Formats: sequence, structure tokens, C-alpha cells
Amino acid sequence: MQVFRYSGPEFSPYDDASESSDHEPGPWPAPEATRPLSATISLPGSKSLTNRELVLSALADAPSTLLSPLRSRDSALMISALRSLGTSITEVGEGEYGPDLEIVPGELAGGTSIDCGLAGTVMRFIPPLATLALGPVSFDGDEAARRRPMRATVDSLRALGVDVSDDGRGSLPFSLYGTGEVEGGELSIDASASSQFVSGLLLSAPRFRRGLTLTHTGDVLPSLPHIDMTIAALRARGVAAHSPQPGTWVVEPGPISGLERRIEPDLSNAAPFLISAIVAGGSVTITDWPTETTQVGAELERLLPLWGATVSRGDSAGTSSSLRVDGGVGVVGGATLPGVDLDLSIGGELAPAIVALCALASGPSRITGIAHLRGHETDRLAALASEIGALGGSVTELPDGLAIVPAPLVGAPWRAWDDHRMAHAGAVLGLAVPGILIDDIHSTSKTMPEFADLWMRVVTGIETVTADPILLF
Repeated sequence: MQVFRYSGPEFSPYDDASESSDHEPGPWPAPEATRPLSATISLPGSKSLTNRELVLSALADAPSTLLSPLRSRDSALMISALRSLGTSITEVGEGEYGPDLEIVPGELAGGTSIDCGLAGTVMRFIPPLATLALGPVSFDGDEAARRRPMRATVDSLRALGVDVSDDGRGSLPFSLYGTGEVEGGELSIDASASSQFVSGLLLSAPRFRRGLTLTHTGDVLPSLPHIDMTIAALRARGVAAHSPQPGTWVVEPGPISGLERRIEPDLSNAAPFLISAIVAGGSVTITDWPTETTQVGAELERLLPLWGATVSRGDSAGTSSSLRVDGGVGVVGGATLPGVDLDLSIGGELAPAIVALCALASGPSRITGIAHLRGHETDRLAALASEIGALGGSVTELPDGLAIVPAPLVGAPWRAWDDHRMAHAGAVLGLAVPGILIDDIHSTSKTMPEFADLWMRVVTGIETVTADPILLF
């Protein structure tokens, strides 16, 4: 068994988080699996945890240190935003995937513009924080970011008495005028489009004069584990935060403690790697898998046996162990996979890789509870239906998901649509379908710039980088 540790190209530092959508590296041939896999890999830190901890560190009453944070475009955009508002963030030490971070909170000041890129956490977490700065703050991002829903953030800030100007769009670009304080109190919002609307408000709520009692008014709320993650992060810093009933969260006003926090590996980014064992056959092991976590990627341990995989844990070492998925002979080796009927409302970000797996199954599947994916980096439901259809597959959009009917697939160009999860899905299909050309593998730099290198190593066993280096910024 080969153990792969990242040793690919160096990436530009956090200081420059300029727009990446202009980068055109050319089509990337997704590697075909020619043998069963046997790989053990480590993964970079969680984007969701990294960006939550960065925000809380900026609002804390003492310095914080983040160990093994994610180094990606999303985290760089968050760091750039916080620095522009007055937070000192310094790289210290050197870990496997880059430096640790020391964050020293400063007096928040406006008079700045925030580039959100395509990062939902930046465009939804930073505006509530910016209300605590003094002065104007404007927000904009990539062209695709302007299509992402933001009305819940804009309307909630107005309801809290903040002056927000968006010309009625309910989307980027918009601006606000921070007065240095927010009264807080009771607030009702419809967060049906994204749990990030809830998390963004809760993260800054301890600094509101009256804290916040937030109630969700919509019929559905996707990705509840991400809100649980936010509550857990607040509590770890001494904040009184709880949910007295489903759909309501209470954060009391008070100080936010500085701390030292090690960031868990990104379990959602583990999805294509673990699924690759089911497609190619053999096994893939992810090291440092947390024994307890609020990450939605933990659902993979429960979900992957639905397709016949054997999932096991390695020896526990306190707070983490390893997770191993054995796919047997795999699809490439002749295994037939069952169709599934699956509600992914708590883990929609896993859907693209899982839908790709369903397209290789022997029976029809339905993946539901993911209507909110229409408002992500791209309309993921339309994109998956379009791209799998271009390979000869049959995918039909449902009101809240996708219906997949197996059909013979052939290689063809695969559009990533500026979406890292779409690129992951294309790579999964490429294991069993020769000739898939992903138009923009660079899109994976959003949360994992090392993806292409690690994927090549897992699939081919080749230690050296055979693809062109991917520049992060």
C-alpha cells in the first residue's frame, strides 16, 4: 500500500486572493482506473471549520492560533476580507499543507471593499461582522457569485437596523454602513436557500448588544449540521449559544475567547476519494478522520455501504482515527451497483460525487432534499443533468433533486461550471468512462488546490505530478 502525502507545487501566499475565474488551464484528462486502488491519503483542513474559526478569531477578545487551516481560494478570500477590516493574520510555522495562522483581533474599521470571489461563507459571514465596523463596506465577487441568493442576508441586516444598499437585487453587489454596534434582539428570516444565512448571523451575534434570538420561517432548512457546527464553535469559545427548539437559535451577548484550534481535515472533500474505491475497486484510506465531528462528510461512513462498500475504522488515536473504504472489485472490475432512493438534505454538498456514482449503477436512483443546490456555485442540479446527459446518461431534474436512470456512458468534454464539486463528479466518472475532459480542474482550488495532484496519485500510483501545476491565485 502506498501512502500519499502532498508534495506538489508551491502556492502563492494568502495575501493575494484575486479572482481565479480568468485562469484557463485547458482541458484536464480525467485518469481512467486500470487497476484496483490501494492508497492512504491525508486531506487538507475543512473549509467550513477554517472560515468559521477565522471569523470568531477576528471577533475574539484575545489572539487565536489555527493549526492546519485550509489553504485555498475560499480561505484566502476570508483572510483578505478580515485583514481589510482591521484583523492581523500572520502565517506561522509550516504544516503538511501550509502554514498555521496566528490571528490578532483589532479595532474593526470600514472604508473598504470586500471581494467575495465565489465563496458563500465570505459573502454571508462577513456582512454581519462588517456591521460592527465603523464606516462603509462594499461587497462584490465573481460573475457567478452575483447569481447566488443573498436576500436573506440583506433583509436580515436591514431588520437589525443596518443601512444596506443593494438597489433591490437581493444579491451582490451591495454595500452597508457599519456604525460599530448592532442592537440585536429577536429576528426571523427564511434561510431555505442556505444554512449559511443562519450561521453568518450567529457568528457575530455575541458582539450584538442584546445578542440574537433567530428564528427560521421557511418550510425547509438544508444542511442543519453546518448550523450545529457554528453553535459548537461558539460554545468552544465560551459563548452561551443553544437551540431551544427546532428552527430557533439563541446566542447571548458576551466575549468571544481566543484559543488554539486544530482544524479537522475536510470530510466533504473526502467524498470523491472514498467513492473512487467503489468505482475502481480496491481500497482508499483517509487518515486523521475525527471520531466525533459536526462535518456533514461524516455521513459518508453511513452512506457508502449502500453501494456494497465495506467501511471500517483504523486504530483510534484519541480524537481521530482513519476511515477505510473497500470497494471490492469495483465497477471497473465488473461489480454491479444498486440504485438508491436517498434524502441528502443534511449533506447536499456530497450530492455531486454521489450522483456521479449513481450514474454508474445498474438500477435507477433518486437523490432528493437538494433543491438548495440550485443556488450554489452553479445550479448543480441543472449542471449534473446536463453534463451526465452529454455523456449519454439520463438524469432528470425533480423539484427537490435528481432522478438518475443508468445508461451506457461515453467520454466527452465535462464542464465544471466554476464549481469544485462538479469537477469532482467528472473525475469520479472518468475512472470508469475513458475520454472525459474536465474543462477547468482549477475550479477545485476553491477548497482543495491539491486535488488534481492527489487524484492522479491515488488513481495511477505515480508519485510525480504529470499534469500541469495548478496555480492557486
